[in-house]
Amino acid sequence: MNTRRRMEGVVTSDKMQKTVVVEIGRSFRHPLYHKVVSSSRRVSAHDELGCKVGDTVRIVETRPLSKTKRWQVESILKRNERSQDQGVEG
Repeated sequence: MNTRRRMEGVVTSDKMQKTVVVEIGRSFRHPLYHKVVSSSRRVSAHDELGCKVGDTVRIVETRPLSKTKRWQVESILKRNERSQDQGVEG
């Protein structure tokens, strides 16, 4: 096993070719006020596996692939089961 950072997140956009936007969320307790705070960040990741919006994926740190891509999709942990009722309303 190598020492690259690995994170889990949810795919929020798959409109680009071979690139997905993954939102990584975390929650922590505030050091002074002791309230649970949620924060998230969005990163671009290289995708060869064909992820869709809503999939839970594991991304791994990699060399710079473009101006914004420094992550690569390693595996799809959970597929989003979308019904045919969802989608474009007409």
